[in-house]
Amino acid sequence: MKRNATAVWKGSLKEGTGVLTTQSKTLENTQYSFHSRFEEGVGTNPEELVAAAHSGCFTMQLSAYITEAGFDIESIETKCVINLVEGTITESNLTVSAKIKGISDAVFQELVTKAEHNCPISKLFNTTITTSAALV
Repeated sequence: MKRNATAVWKGSLKEGTGVLTTQSKTLENTQYSFHSRFEEGVGTNPEELVAAAHSGCFTMQLSAYITEAGFDIESIETKCVINLVEGTITESNLTVSAKIKGISDAVFQELVTKAEHNCPISKLFNTTITTSAALV
């Protein structure tokens, strides 16, 4: 399986603008710029997209492990915060809130750690990945 996305940029770093298009067309000519990345401009940015990818991938992996363990999932919500410091992503922080019938916190935490280490996006990073998880 291969997936792709395309970035088109016009102009200088600070004054220029770009658009992103994904293979699925979920993003199609979606605006990004210096302002949307480093300030509060309109559009997306690479770190926001990495956060979306990591939270989505991790949540799917956790879902697989919980299902394999024989538990029923009511919901799993994962927020990812990407920390960019001096041009380097230094951390990906995952915060998980889940409603799982009959699971103990110990088993849940074990599955969270397993998902953190094994989702494909986690494996892609060469950075610290942290997870904070709670059953609700």
